[in-house]
Amino acid sequence: MFAPLLAEAAAPSGGLLDGFVQLLNGLGVSWSGLIAQMINFSIVAFILWRFAFKPVMATLDERQKKIDSGLKYADEMKAKLEQAQQESAAVIKHAQVEATKLIDEARKAAKEFADREQKAASDRANDLIAKAQQAIELEKKKMLADARGEIARLVVVTTRRVLEKELSDAERTRFNDSAVRELTGA
Repeated sequence: MFAPLLAEAAAPSGGLLDGFVQLLNGLGVSWSGLIAQMINFSIVAFILWRFAFKPVMATLDERQKKIDSGLKYADEMKAKLEQAQQESAAVIKHAQVEATKLIDEARKAAKEFADREQKAASDRANDLIAKAQQAIELEKKKMLADARGEIARLVVVTTRRVLEKELSDAERTRFNDSAVRELTGA
């Protein structure tokens, strides 16, 4: 249907504009209606552009800017988070090193304290042993002195009993004195 009309419009009968007008007339389009439609379309397009598309485009631009800003902020926060994680990892590592150092120092101090206490306990034990040995030696000397005194007394008593029966008083005294001298000198 459009092909014959196009062929007529392209014919060299009166020019391109005349052919176009004939084509439009053949299609049933009137010039006054077409111009009115074009004006209406221009008014609607202007109103849509001014009150619909322009605010929508402004809103879309605003949203795009907010989205870009949000993405930029997210990237910045991601970088800050990574930096904070690295810093916290460094702090944790430093804390672990410090903790290990403190633990080693505490172990060393505990070992030194234990060694000092063990040496002190050993010294106290040696002192107690030495004092006990001195006390034993003093007790031994005292017991020996007491035993000598008791033996001397027993010897004197025994000698007196023996001598009372057979010796005179002068001999008894001489034997007693001699026995006492030997026992105290021994």
